[in-house]
Amino acid sequence: MEDLPPIKRKFRILERNVLILIILPLPFFALAYLYTTSPTRTIQIPEFPEFLDPFSLSLAIALLAFQQINFQKKIRDIKGSGADLEEKFSRYAKATITRYWQLLMVGFLCAAGLFLYQNAGFTVAYAITLVLISVAKPSPERIIRLFRLKGEERDLIYNINRMEN
Repeated sequence: MEDLPPIKRKFRILERNVLILIILPLPFFALAYLYTTSPTRTIQIPEFPEFLDPFSLSLAIALLAFQQINFQKKIRDIKGSGADLEEKFSRYAKATITRYWQLLMVGFLCAAGLFLYQNAGFTVAYAITLVLISVAKPSPERIIRLFRLKGEERDLIYNINRMEN
């Protein structure tokens, strides 16, 4: 990885970090889902106030909306900055990591909410989270489309994910 061009190296690091953030909440949500759909063992769960159920679900939905709005604002700021491609990419990578940290928090919140309250709304919120994760995953095509790149910049980003011989 040391001999790669800087932007390609940054893309690979971004891609790796995003994949880690995607994977972390999956086993927790899977266990919560399996427990709520067909519990084979009874786990003694402490009683939490009932108002936390709709509050947690509302918080998850609000975080989903916030991360989308926040990311779009950051992209607008990057577009309007007049920075060179490498600076745009660095700022895009930072915005993307922030977005995926927020999606990670939503994933854990949904897993905890489903486990504690067996509310199907948390499953729906997690499904929306997975859709956003899939749609927002960094790719050369997405970067080109977001920044409306043309010419040499477009070619550089388009070839960013190609393997070296």
